[in-house]
Amino acid sequence: MSELIHNREYRIKTLKELIMKLHQGASIEEVKEKFKEVIKDVSAEEISSMEQELIQEGMPVQEVQRLCDVHTAVFKETLEKGKEPVEIPGHPLHTLLKENRAIENLIDKEIYPLLERLKNYLELGKRDIVFALLEKINLLFDIDKHYKKKEELLFPYLEKYGIYGPSKVMWGVDDEIRSDLKHLKDLLTNFRNEITKEVVQKTEELTKKIKEMIFKEEKILFPTAQQKLTEDEWYNIYSSEGEIGYCLVEPEGEWTPQNIDVNKMVNTIADDTTKGFIKFPTGFMTPKEIEMIFNTLPIDITFVDKDDTVKYFSSGKERIFTRPKTIIGRKVQNCHPPASVHIVEKILSNFKEGKKDVEEFWIDMQGKLVYIRYFALRDENGNYMGTIEVTQEISKIKEIKGEKRLLEE
Repeated sequence: MSELIHNREYRIKTLKELIMKLHQGASIEEVKEKFKEVIKDVSAEEISSMEQELIQEGMPVQEVQRLCDVHTAVFKETLEKGKEPVEIPGHPLHTLLKENRAIENLIDKEIYPLLERLKNYLELGKRDIVFALLEKINLLFDIDKHYKKKEELLFPYLEKYGIYGPSKVMWGVDDEIRSDLKHLKDLLTNFRNEITKEVVQKTEELTKKIKEMIFKEEKILFPTAQQKLTEDEWYNIYSSEGEIGYCLVEPEGEWTPQNIDVNKMVNTIADDTTKGFIKFPTGFMTPKEIEMIFNTLPIDITFVDKDDTVKYFSSGKERIFTRPKTIIGRKVQNCHPPASVHIVEKILSNFKEGKKDVEEFWIDMQGKLVYIRYFALRDENGNYMGTIEVTQEISKIKEIKGEKRLLEE
């Protein structure tokens, strides 16, 4: 075993040397010849590890990203011989592969023919082709869902296994593609005959980049994920992907894992490391972290349970209304002056009877605009569990105009 590990370490070290040669300007053919013994058996997992080590050793992510296309070309012949990822209908990998085929079909069968017509067409009637091309580019925006599933569902599990390279490198390229898509849409939306050449060039560059990403996914990312992830981890991905959506196509069916009881599953990200934490369907936190979150939010929160008993209030630095600890355990009606108890009763009765889920007020208090909202708290079956009061000073929010996209120093 130690010999195998040593051999793997040697191979990754040699792969890094290969990338450094490319970084220094060596040609693909030079590198292929010099490193042919290592290249011929390279695995997707080794390429991922090599990228990650380069980043850890200080090579900027942008530079690894820039070299990504080049080194993929070096390994292309070997990777094309690799084992294909699983193809079980409904399995997340099967769906991702199916989406890639749909993306390729959209590019090859619909976008490229329109592009050829745009290249060769006289000015007369050109705008009809532009409109058709814009329609297809709008469809291509669906690729954002495909990339989000990689970034938000697949990458976290790879990172759990210590594999960070793909997320740092691929995510950057995904964002470039998103940006290029927006730019191309703007060109087509504001099309003029004199930018025909630019539209053609940008479309060709974009679609080439998308196809290269498909190759990297299917020959590096997916095989690495298939090798590392367990069936229950894949099922967690499967259970979450519908919230993000699907790119151009739907899954071919439902996937039921063969080796796990899905009714007893727990989120495998929150495994034994969550001891001492409070677990939620979407994550886990310590009681202290929960307290700090509530106390840091720029709102005052008070919780009244289904029996009208005050159970909790947040303790931020600048509370709008004072809350002494003596209110905990009191009936909420007893915490208000007699003149306003009837309003409290009406809000609670509307919530309990299901007539309303929200009630809101706003008042001018010593120059501050205070926004007060009440929310009915209901369980998954719609049963009333209590009321949350949320109070916020919104004077500055009300003054907001335009946009702020840059970080201030």
